This record gives sequence, C-alpha cells and structure tokens, in this order.
Amino acid sequence: MNRPFNVLFLCTGNSARSILSEAILNREGKGRFCAYSAGSFPKGEVHPAALVLLGELGYPTEGFRSKSWDEFTTANAPPLDFIFTVCDNAAGETCPIWPGKPVTAHWGIADPAAVEDEGQREAFWQAYLALKRRIDLLVALPLSSLDELSLAERLRAIGKTADEEAALG
Repeated sequence: MNRPFNVLFLCTGNSARSILSEAILNREGKGRFCAYSAGSFPKGEVHPAALVLLGELGYPTEGFRSKSWDEFTTANAPPLDFIFTVCDNAAGETCPIWPGKPVTAHWGIADPAAVEDEGQREAFWQAYLALKRRIDLLVALPLSSLDELSLAERLRAIGKTADEEAALG
C-alpha cells in the first residue's frame, strides 16, 4: 500500500472517546496511519474535558469536530482500512455500508463524559490510558505480514485483552 492506513473511530456522540482515539493514533502512528472519528448521533461539539486532557498531554487540539459517520460513506471519503467502535452503543447500532472492506473491531471504553462530578477528570484519564494501550498494540502489529482473517482476530483480541486487564484492576 502506497498510503497510510485510514482508520475510523466510531462512537455515538463523537465528542470524547472517538476524539481521543483520533488524536492518539494520529500522533503514535504518524506516517503509517491517518485517523478520523465520527458518530452515529454526533453531539455537535467536542467535550471540553477531552480537549483539556489532550492539550495537557501535548496533543494538538485544533480542528476536532463532532461529525456524523455519514461523511465517511460518500464517494469523496477517504478509503477506510480499519473501523473501531469505542462505545457499546455504536457497536450495537446498524452501521452504514462502508465502501471497500475495512477490517472492523469493537474496543469498548466506558464513557468519561457520563461522569459529571469531580471524578470526570479521572474518567477521562482512564479512557485515555485504555485507548493509548490499544492503539500502541495496533501500531506495533506487523500489518503487512498478516492476512485479513489473522488481522481481524488480532484487532478483536486487542479490545478483549484490554477489557480483561481493566476487570482485573
């Protein structure tokens, strides 16, 4: 492939987890991956706590917007290689028909935006750490040497492994 792998992170609102994922992969996979995010029912704005955390960690915070996954079903959309759902709601929804044959996996993360008290900052931090671990594993995969089935299995395993680690504390 003569271009970076295009990755779409999906969540219902496209305001927190998918935005964090987009930022992390665009930095960690620079040159090899180009990350995007979208939502099935976008909130229309990025959660301020997501932008604060990204800024504190040295990520660019400009240019993020909450957008519909419909933008990625058009003829002008980038060809997608991978699609990850990062919330359980989006994983359970009927997704659009994606052009091409992107490899998909579910990497569910608890919604930090659902925490409204003083624990919200910690919730965003925990979501970031979980997503960073998964994305680091993705970036480390020998993508060119894996067939489609093996790749799909490895990507699903990344989500399951991280879930099991979280359950163990």
